[in-house]
Amino acid sequence: MLTIVFFHLLVTLEELFGLGRFEIFQKIISRIIINHKLEICNPAFLRLMEESGFAVKRGRGGVISFLAPGQDKPTRLRSSTLGPGFDPEDIRAVIAGERPIPELSQEGPPPPRRVDLIIDIQNRLAQGKGPAYERWAKVYNIKQMAAALLYLREHGLTDYAALSASTEAAVDRAHKLAGELRDTEAALSHTAQLMGAVVQYAKTRPVFDGYKAARYSKKYLAQHEAELSDYRAAKAAMSDLLGGAKLPKMDALKKQRRELAEKKKALYAEYRKAQADMREAVAVKGNIDHLLGHTDERDKAQER
Repeated sequence: MLTIVFFHLLVTLEELFGLGRFEIFQKIISRIIINHKLEICNPAFLRLMEESGFAVKRGRGGVISFLAPGQDKPTRLRSSTLGPGFDPEDIRAVIAGERPIPELSQEGPPPPRRVDLIIDIQNRLAQGKGPAYERWAKVYNIKQMAAALLYLREHGLTDYAALSASTEAAVDRAHKLAGELRDTEAALSHTAQLMGAVVQYAKTRPVFDGYKAARYSKKYLAQHEAELSDYRAAKAAMSDLLGGAKLPKMDALKKQRRELAEKKKALYAEYRKAQADMREAVAVKGNIDHLLGHTDERDKAQER
Protein backbone atom coordinates (compact mmCIF):
# COMPACT_ATOMS: atom_id res chain seq x y z
CA MET A 1 0.00 0.00 0.00
CA LEU A 2 1.28 3.45 -0.88
CA THR A 3 1.36 6.07 1.84
CA ILE A 4 -0.68 9.06 0.64
CA VAL A 5 -1.10 12.48 2.27
CA PHE A 6 -4.75 13.35 1.56
CA PHE A 7 -5.38 16.88 0.33
CA HIS A 8 -8.80 18.11 1.43
CA LEU A 9 -9.89 14.44 1.74
CA LEU A 10 -9.50 13.89 -2.00
CA VAL A 11 -9.64 10.14 -1.37
CA THR A 12 -10.30 8.34 1.91
CA LEU A 13 -8.35 5.44 3.33
CA GLU A 14 -11.37 3.17 2.91
CA GLU A 15 -11.46 3.93 -0.81
CA LEU A 16 -7.80 3.04 -1.24
CA PHE A 17 -7.78 -0.10 0.90
CA GLY A 18 -6.77 -3.13 -1.17
CA LEU A 19 -6.06 -1.15 -4.35
CA GLY A 20 -2.94 -1.60 -6.44
CA ARG A 21 -0.52 1.23 -7.24
CA PHE A 22 -2.05 2.09 -10.64
CA GLU A 23 -5.59 1.97 -9.21
CA ILE A 24 -4.54 4.49 -6.55
CA PHE A 25 -3.22 6.82 -9.27
CA GLN A 26 -6.52 6.47 -11.13
CA LYS A 27 -8.57 7.22 -8.02
CA ILE A 28 -6.56 10.33 -7.07
CA ILE A 29 -6.51 11.77 -10.61
CA SER A 30 -10.24 11.13 -11.11
CA ARG A 31 -11.10 12.83 -7.83
CA ILE A 32 -9.06 15.91 -8.78
CA ILE A 33 -10.87 16.06 -12.13
CA ILE A 34 -14.28 15.73 -10.46
CA ASN A 35 -13.63 18.22 -7.66
CA HIS A 36 -11.50 20.86 -9.39
CA LYS A 37 -11.94 20.52 -13.20
CA LEU A 38 -8.26 21.40 -13.68
CA GLU A 39 -6.26 21.00 -16.88
CA ILE A 40 -3.58 18.32 -16.67
CA CYS A 41 -0.77 20.85 -17.26
CA ASN A 42 -2.30 23.40 -14.92
CA PRO A 43 0.13 24.15 -12.08
CA ALA A 44 -2.79 23.84 -9.66
CA PHE A 45 -3.43 20.26 -10.83
CA LEU A 46 0.21 19.34 -10.39
CA ARG A 47 0.28 21.05 -7.00
CA LEU A 48 -2.73 18.99 -5.89
CA MET A 49 -0.91 15.82 -6.97
CA GLU A 50 2.14 16.88 -4.99
CA GLU A 51 0.03 17.67 -1.94
CA SER A 52 -1.57 14.26 -2.31
CA GLY A 53 1.86 12.73 -1.76
CA PHE A 54 3.21 12.38 -5.32
CA ALA A 55 6.40 13.87 -6.73
CA VAL A 56 5.83 15.38 -10.20
CA LYS A 57 8.41 14.60 -12.90
CA ARG A 58 8.51 16.46 -16.23
CA GLY A 59 10.08 14.91 -19.29
CA ARG A 60 10.77 15.84 -22.88
CA GLY A 61 7.82 16.86 -25.00
CA GLY A 62 5.69 17.76 -22.00
CA VAL A 63 5.58 14.20 -20.66
CA ILE A 64 4.39 14.10 -17.05
CA SER A 65 5.14 11.31 -14.58
CA PHE A 66 4.38 10.85 -10.90
CA LEU A 67 6.49 9.20 -8.23
CA ALA A 68 4.69 7.83 -5.19
CA PRO A 69 6.32 7.34 -1.75
CA GLY A 70 8.30 4.11 -1.74
CA GLN A 71 8.32 3.92 -5.55
CA ASP A 72 11.68 3.63 -7.37
CA LYS A 73 10.58 4.51 -10.90
CA PRO A 74 8.02 7.18 -11.87
CA THR A 75 4.64 6.20 -13.33
CA ARG A 76 3.99 7.97 -16.62
CA LEU A 77 0.60 9.62 -17.17
CA ARG A 78 -0.69 7.64 -20.15
CA SER A 79 -3.38 5.09 -20.90
CA SER A 80 -0.91 2.30 -21.63
CA THR A 81 0.20 2.54 -18.00
CA LEU A 82 -2.89 3.66 -16.07
CA GLY A 83 -5.59 2.28 -18.33
CA PRO A 84 -8.07 3.64 -20.87
CA GLY A 85 -9.09 7.26 -20.34
CA PHE A 86 -5.91 8.37 -18.59
CA ASP A 87 -3.96 9.92 -21.46
CA PRO A 88 -3.46 13.71 -21.02
CA GLU A 89 -5.66 14.25 -24.10
CA ASP A 90 -8.42 12.08 -22.61
CA ILE A 91 -8.33 14.04 -19.35
CA ARG A 92 -8.50 17.36 -21.22
CA ALA A 93 -11.53 16.04 -23.10
CA VAL A 94 -13.20 15.12 -19.80
CA ILE A 95 -12.61 18.62 -18.39
CA ALA A 96 -13.97 20.16 -21.61
CA GLY A 97 -17.08 18.02 -21.27
CA GLU A 98 -16.34 16.14 -24.48
CA ARG A 99 -16.16 12.69 -22.86
CA PRO A 100 -17.22 11.10 -19.56
CA ILE A 101 -14.89 10.61 -16.60
CA PRO A 102 -13.03 7.27 -16.93
CA GLU A 103 -14.96 4.51 -15.23
CA LEU A 104 -13.27 2.88 -12.27
CA SER A 105 -14.13 -0.48 -10.84
CA GLN A 106 -16.41 -0.11 -7.81
CA GLU A 107 -15.57 -3.57 -6.53
CA GLY A 108 -12.74 -4.39 -4.21
CA PRO A 109 -9.79 -6.42 -5.43
CA PRO A 110 -10.66 -10.07 -6.15
CA PRO A 111 -9.46 -12.62 -3.61
CA PRO A 112 -6.13 -14.26 -4.47
CA ARG A 113 -6.57 -17.07 -6.97
CA ARG A 114 -6.09 -20.44 -5.29
CA VAL A 115 -5.28 -23.02 -7.90
CA ASP A 116 -4.24 -26.56 -7.15
CA LEU A 117 -0.50 -26.47 -7.72
CA ILE A 118 -0.36 -29.90 -9.34
CA ILE A 119 -3.13 -29.00 -11.81
CA ASP A 120 -1.40 -25.70 -12.60
CA ILE A 121 1.87 -27.54 -13.31
CA GLN A 122 0.15 -30.14 -15.48
CA ASN A 123 -1.56 -27.39 -17.48
CA ARG A 124 1.76 -25.62 -18.08
CA LEU A 125 3.35 -28.86 -19.23
CA ALA A 126 0.41 -29.59 -21.51
CA GLN A 127 0.73 -26.15 -23.14
CA GLY A 128 4.41 -26.77 -23.81
CA LYS A 129 5.15 -23.22 -24.83
CA GLY A 130 6.01 -19.77 -23.52
CA PRO A 131 9.26 -18.16 -22.35
CA ALA A 132 9.07 -19.74 -18.87
CA TYR A 133 8.52 -23.21 -20.37
CA GLU A 134 11.40 -22.76 -22.79
CA ARG A 135 13.79 -21.76 -19.99
CA TRP A 136 12.54 -24.65 -17.88
CA ALA A 137 13.11 -27.15 -20.70
CA LYS A 138 16.78 -26.09 -20.95
CA VAL A 139 17.42 -27.10 -17.34
CA TYR A 140 14.87 -29.80 -16.47
CA ASN A 141 13.06 -32.68 -18.14
CA ILE A 142 9.74 -34.52 -17.85
CA LYS A 143 11.24 -37.25 -15.66
CA GLN A 144 12.40 -34.68 -13.12
CA MET A 145 9.00 -33.00 -13.17
CA ALA A 146 7.30 -36.36 -12.62
CA ALA A 147 9.46 -36.78 -9.52
CA ALA A 148 8.51 -33.25 -8.41
CA LEU A 149 4.79 -34.00 -8.82
CA LEU A 150 5.19 -37.21 -6.82
CA TYR A 151 6.94 -35.20 -4.10
CA LEU A 152 4.03 -32.73 -3.95
CA ARG A 153 1.50 -35.55 -3.62
CA GLU A 154 3.49 -37.42 -0.96
CA HIS A 155 3.88 -34.25 1.13
CA GLY A 156 0.32 -32.99 0.58
CA LEU A 157 1.49 -29.70 -0.96
CA THR A 158 -1.52 -28.43 -2.88
CA ASP A 159 -0.57 -24.78 -3.38
CA TYR A 160 2.57 -22.73 -3.95
CA ALA A 161 2.51 -21.07 -0.52
CA ALA A 162 2.58 -24.50 1.13
CA LEU A 163 5.50 -25.53 -1.08
CA SER A 164 7.43 -22.36 -0.17
CA ALA A 165 6.77 -22.84 3.55
CA SER A 166 7.74 -26.52 3.40
CA THR A 167 10.98 -25.74 1.55
CA GLU A 168 11.87 -22.96 3.98
CA ALA A 169 11.22 -25.29 6.92
CA ALA A 170 13.47 -27.97 5.39
CA VAL A 171 16.28 -25.43 4.87
CA ASP A 172 15.90 -24.08 8.41
CA ARG A 173 15.98 -27.58 9.91
CA ALA A 174 19.13 -28.56 8.02
CA HIS A 175 20.89 -25.34 9.07
CA LYS A 176 19.78 -25.79 12.70
CA LEU A 177 21.10 -29.35 12.83
CA ALA A 178 24.35 -28.27 11.16
CA GLY A 179 24.81 -25.70 13.92
CA GLU A 180 24.08 -28.25 16.66
CA LEU A 181 26.52 -30.68 15.05
CA ARG A 182 29.28 -28.05 14.93
CA ASP A 183 28.70 -27.17 18.59
CA THR A 184 28.80 -30.83 19.61
CA GLU A 185 32.00 -31.44 17.64
CA ALA A 186 33.58 -28.38 19.27
CA ALA A 187 32.59 -29.60 22.75
CA LEU A 188 33.92 -33.08 21.98
CA SER A 189 37.22 -31.64 20.72
CA HIS A 190 37.48 -29.45 23.83
CA THR A 191 36.92 -32.43 26.14
CA ALA A 192 39.44 -34.58 24.27
CA GLN A 193 42.06 -31.81 24.41
CA LEU A 194 41.50 -31.33 28.13
CA MET A 195 41.82 -35.06 28.77
CA GLY A 196 45.06 -35.14 26.78
CA ALA A 197 46.45 -32.18 28.73
CA VAL A 198 45.49 -33.82 32.07
CA VAL A 199 47.19 -37.07 31.10
CA GLN A 200 50.35 -35.23 30.00
CA TYR A 201 50.33 -33.15 33.17
CA ALA A 202 50.00 -36.26 35.34
CA LYS A 203 52.90 -37.97 33.53
CA THR A 204 55.28 -35.04 33.81
CA ARG A 205 54.35 -33.69 37.26
CA PRO A 206 56.78 -36.07 39.08
CA VAL A 207 59.62 -34.73 36.91
CA PHE A 208 58.70 -31.17 37.89
CA ASP A 209 58.50 -32.20 41.56
CA GLY A 210 62.03 -33.64 41.23
CA TYR A 211 63.21 -30.41 39.64
CA LYS A 212 61.71 -28.46 42.50
CA ALA A 213 63.27 -30.81 45.07
CA ALA A 214 66.65 -30.30 43.38
CA ARG A 215 66.19 -26.58 44.00
CA TYR A 216 65.83 -25.95 40.26
CA SER A 217 69.29 -27.36 39.55
CA LYS A 218 70.74 -26.50 36.14
CA LYS A 219 72.09 -30.02 35.92
CA TYR A 220 68.61 -31.50 36.58
CA LEU A 221 67.11 -29.10 34.06
CA ALA A 222 69.60 -30.18 31.40
CA GLN A 223 68.80 -33.84 32.05
CA HIS A 224 64.98 -33.43 31.99
CA GLU A 225 64.46 -30.41 29.74
CA ALA A 226 62.03 -32.18 27.36
CA GLU A 227 59.81 -33.53 30.16
CA LEU A 228 59.74 -30.17 31.92
CA SER A 229 58.79 -28.47 28.66
CA ASP A 230 55.91 -30.95 28.24
CA TYR A 231 54.84 -30.26 31.83
CA ARG A 232 54.69 -26.51 31.28
CA ALA A 233 52.80 -26.95 28.00
CA ALA A 234 50.28 -29.31 29.64
CA LYS A 235 49.74 -26.94 32.55
CA ALA A 236 49.22 -23.97 30.21
CA ALA A 237 46.81 -25.97 28.05
CA MET A 238 44.75 -27.01 31.08
CA SER A 239 44.56 -23.41 32.30
CA ASP A 240 43.47 -22.20 28.85
CA LEU A 241 40.88 -24.96 28.35
CA LEU A 242 39.37 -24.64 31.82
CA GLY A 243 39.16 -20.86 31.67
CA GLY A 244 39.13 -20.58 35.44
CA ALA A 245 36.74 -23.49 36.01
CA LYS A 246 37.50 -26.34 38.35
CA LEU A 247 39.19 -29.39 36.81
CA PRO A 248 36.70 -32.30 36.59
CA LYS A 249 37.78 -35.79 37.62
CA MET A 250 39.02 -38.02 34.83
CA ASP A 251 36.01 -40.35 35.17
CA ALA A 252 33.69 -37.39 34.62
CA LEU A 253 35.66 -36.32 31.56
CA LYS A 254 35.51 -39.86 30.13
CA LYS A 255 31.75 -39.97 30.66
CA GLN A 256 31.34 -36.54 29.03
CA ARG A 257 33.42 -37.58 26.03
CA ARG A 258 31.40 -40.77 25.60
CA GLU A 259 28.08 -38.90 25.76
CA LEU A 260 29.27 -36.26 23.31
CA ALA A 261 30.50 -38.92 20.88
CA GLU A 262 27.11 -40.66 21.01
CA LYS A 263 25.31 -37.33 20.51
CA LYS A 264 27.54 -36.50 17.54
CA LYS A 265 26.79 -39.85 15.92
CA ALA A 266 23.02 -39.41 16.34
CA LEU A 267 23.12 -35.78 15.16
CA TYR A 268 25.21 -36.65 12.13
CA ALA A 269 22.68 -39.26 10.99
CA GLU A 270 19.85 -36.79 11.58
CA TYR A 271 21.72 -34.04 9.75
CA ARG A 272 22.47 -36.24 6.74
CA LYS A 273 18.76 -37.00 6.37
CA ALA A 274 17.79 -33.33 6.89
CA GLN A 275 20.40 -32.29 4.33
CA ALA A 276 19.01 -34.77 1.80
CA ASP A 277 15.45 -33.55 2.51
CA MET A 278 16.58 -29.94 2.06
CA ARG A 279 18.29 -30.65 -1.25
CA GLU A 280 15.24 -32.51 -2.54
CA ALA A 281 12.87 -29.72 -1.44
CA VAL A 282 15.05 -26.98 -2.96
CA ALA A 283 15.43 -28.94 -6.21
CA VAL A 284 11.68 -29.53 -6.49
CA LYS A 285 10.85 -25.89 -5.79
CA GLY A 286 13.52 -24.72 -8.25
CA ASN A 287 12.03 -27.00 -10.91
CA ILE A 288 8.51 -25.67 -10.31
CA ASP A 289 9.69 -22.03 -10.07
CA HIS A 290 11.28 -22.32 -13.50
CA LEU A 291 8.18 -23.85 -15.04
CA LEU A 292 5.73 -21.35 -13.51
CA GLY A 293 7.98 -18.36 -14.21
CA HIS A 294 8.55 -17.38 -10.57
CA THR A 295 12.28 -17.01 -11.19
CA ASP A 296 11.46 -14.42 -13.87
CA GLU A 297 9.31 -12.48 -11.37
CA ARG A 298 12.12 -12.47 -8.78
CA ASP A 299 14.63 -11.31 -11.39
CA LYS A 300 12.35 -8.43 -12.40
CA ALA A 301 11.78 -7.50 -8.76
CA GLN A 302 15.54 -7.37 -8.16
CA GLU A 303 16.00 -5.19 -11.25
CA ARG A 304 13.33 -2.79 -9.95
